[in-house]
Amino acid sequence: MTKDTTSFIYTTYIRSTPEKVFEAITKPDIARRYWGHENVSDWKPGSKWQHVRADDERAVELVGNVVEISPPTRLVLTWANASQADDPDSYSRVTFEIVEYDDMVRLTVTHDELEAGSGMATGISKGWPVVLSSLKSLLETGSGIDVFAKPKTADPVPSQSPQRQAGE
Repeated sequence: MTKDTTSFIYTTYIRSTPEKVFEAITKPDIARRYWGHENVSDWKPGSKWQHVRADDERAVELVGNVVEISPPTRLVLTWANASQADDPDSYSRVTFEIVEYDDMVRLTVTHDELEAGSGMATGISKGWPVVLSSLKSLLETGSGIDVFAKPKTADPVPSQSPQRQAGE
């Protein structure tokens, strides 16, 4: 019996160069600035890669292999939770495609071969948008965003309307 699979695709445009985007994905010291993790590998086809939390504990959270690498335009990785590294069925695939557009780059991340309805599928659908927004912010402004931020609670309902307060 085969499992149902799903894909997640996210495209963003970044005022940068293909080389800088590719380096931001593959260089640990840059990735930690927008992702809070380091992507660690020798970046050769068939090599292992690890997604390591950039804190004192340095926990390895994700693992996989480099399937394909063509700097600065394409990177393909297998991807699994470190706790499931020994289960071949737990792996999905991530493809980074980087295309130059005038003075910017179109970055498309395709995360496929995901088990439909799995925790990984749910997690990455929330995770990729914030990580890639942080990457964009870092490359365009020099500062990433807090990828670990939590939603704020709803603002309390004001006792008076804004017009009334402004007119007092």
